Amino acid sequence: MTGGLYAAPFRIHAEGRHLEGDLVLPAKSHSLVIFAHGSGSSRHSPRNRYVARMLREAGIGTLLFDLLTPPEDADVDKRFDIALLTRRLVAATLNLRERPQTARLFLGYFGASTGAAAALQAAAELGPQIRALVSRGGRPDLAMEVLDRVQAPTLLIVGGYDDGVITWNQEAYERLRCTKRLEIVPGATHLFEEPGKLEAVAGLARNWFEKYLG
Repeated sequence: MTGGLYAAPFRIHAEGRHLEGDLVLPAKSHSLVIFAHGSGSSRHSPRNRYVARMLREAGIGTLLFDLLTPPEDADVDKRFDIALLTRRLVAATLNLRERPQTARLFLGYFGASTGAAAALQAAAELGPQIRALVSRGGRPDLAMEVLDRVQAPTLLIVGGYDDGVITWNQEAYERLRCTKRLEIVPGATHLFEEPGKLEAVAGLARNWFEKYLG
């Protein structure tokens, strides 16, 4: 416990692999967002760590979790194996339900790129256990067959200059049957590297989770 935060390494064993994450809970937190990173990224992603910090400032716990081991992440096929990523994400989610610090927290997902597809598939599988979902520059087209089963209120965030991804997200938006919103951030590319754009993403995500995670 540091400065009102509970912070601890998060480790699970899944499918013969040791997977690691960083769990941080603000004092008296009632909710937790699990980050599913995109291809070629990890729990050390500065973009996701920034968003996680903004969520914690709002009193929301975060789990930055690696769905792949470093050797697996070097395999492009595994980076796009959405079924594998989904199984790992579900395993981490169920593990949180077994821990005294997190068993009663409301859970949400924040997915980026291929991690967003895994988050959507896991949300479809876990149903009401997942209370809210945010996708940043996501690939929901890789989870199109399950989108009509997602129950969690879902926010899709895309950069205004990310043309191909905009199209995929527009198609996914039409397929979703849950509470939903598509937010296109003007002047932003895929990684939201332009000044002020990542801050816009963090603000949108924070507001969504505050509304639907309670």
